[in-house]
Amino acid sequence: MAAVEPQTKRKRISKKNKSAWRKTDIQDVEQFLEDQRQEERIGTFKDKLDDDLFVLDTSTQKVKASLLTPKQKRKLNAKKPMRTHQVFENTSKVQDPIAKRNKVRQKQNGRNIELEVCNPTKPRHRQANADRARYNEKLEERLAVKQDSHKKHKTDKDIWQEEDFRDKIPGLKDEKGWISRPLALHVAFNLQGHKVVKTHGSLHHKTTKAKKFVAPHPGMSYNPTLKAHQELINQVVDREEGIIKQEQHLKRVTTSMFSIVTPEERDRLRLKEMSEGIDESENTEKKKNKANGDDNDDNDADQKQKTVDSDGEYHTVNAPVENKKKSKKARRNELKQKELQRQHDVKKKLKQQTADLIRIKSIRAELNEEAEELNELKKRRKKTAERKKFEPKRLGRHKYEEPDADVNMPEDLAGNLRNVKTESNLLKDRFKLMQRNNMLAPSVAVSRKKSKVKRFLRGSHKEPGVSFQDLRDRRKAAAQAAKANNNTIKI
Repeated sequence: MAAVEPQTKRKRISKKNKSAWRKTDIQDVEQFLEDQRQEERIGTFKDKLDDDLFVLDTSTQKVKASLLTPKQKRKLNAKKPMRTHQVFENTSKVQDPIAKRNKVRQKQNGRNIELEVCNPTKPRHRQANADRARYNEKLEERLAVKQDSHKKHKTDKDIWQEEDFRDKIPGLKDEKGWISRPLALHVAFNLQGHKVVKTHGSLHHKTTKAKKFVAPHPGMSYNPTLKAHQELINQVVDREEGIIKQEQHLKRVTTSMFSIVTPEERDRLRLKEMSEGIDESENTEKKKNKANGDDNDDNDADQKQKTVDSDGEYHTVNAPVENKKKSKKARRNELKQKELQRQHDVKKKLKQQTADLIRIKSIRAELNEEAEELNELKKRRKKTAERKKFEPKRLGRHKYEEPDADVNMPEDLAGNLRNVKTESNLLKDRFKLMQRNNMLAPSVAVSRKKSKVKRFLRGSHKEPGVSFQDLRDRRKAAAQAAKANNNTIKI
């Protein structure tokens, strides 16, 4: 028999204020209510039958449980309901407190499409059903065609091959070219009912005649021949020498042309260059002034006397302009001179024509030479235009630059794919190919400059007697020492 715990005496607490009510122990009441709700949910022993409570053991001997494989266990567990769905099952035995509920059915607003489809009563219902059935048939045909097209993957089709719609329609393309493209479009759209979509004109002509795919140099192979590898190395060396030569030329015509001078010497030379010729003009003016000094003084005095009259009024130095009309004799002389000049020009032209007749052969030779020069210029321009068809166009701000060739040195050649040293990037190679074929505009990698963080030491952390300038100098010296130290480990 279990020992009965002695009842402890309850501690009496003052419940004068409302704040003291929560100190009351009501655990026994809550436990009773929880047990009552549990019985309402699952029921009591009196409500259940004996078959639900007890199981009759009819087995004579225990049968050894068969071992199941993990696959069989998964199949058995798949047939059982999921544990996550058990929370949705209603296991409560609590009866509805309102046995007879008043269920109000509201009147339905609008059309009931489902009822009209199942029980058509009006002609428009039957017509709608017929249209719906016809639409469903067409939709099924369209989906079937789409599924067939997805299933059939034609791997033998050349995606770079240009197609002409006239090849698919018999009778629209002839060898002699009697049927033009606009006429073929008219026949295909209006007479045969084919769908015609208007596309941009740039889709019908090539922007470049370069090959869509260029095979890499044989020397780039992981196991190249000696000749191919040497040719590739020579190409790379020639290109690098050309770049070095161009850099040296630019340095020679820019930096090396000017001597290194101090800023004071540069300012002095600039002042001398800009004041070139000013000293000579000043000296010549001074000499003239010295030679004609007395005459100028007399002239200045006379002019001052002329400008000021006895009455004290101011007048201009130059005399007023008068409108002098020409006499009849002067006009006749002027006309005679004009006629003589015209006759002289006519005689000169006749003389030039006679001279040109004499030198017809030389003029013809000059014309032939000019025609040859024009023909040569046309040929050069035609060659340039033909060469530019195979070159990438300038689509943006930057010009296309040919990437560096991927080459392995002789000591890096492995001879097998397992130990080969990779020198190229497939994504970068395809990207450059699109730029070369005018599909993408050439671009340059842009790196954003990080803003410099301004660092300062708080006054509370500053050592007494040390200024901010001293701290800044210390920090710079420490940074330079760390930069000069090559044994620094970066992690």
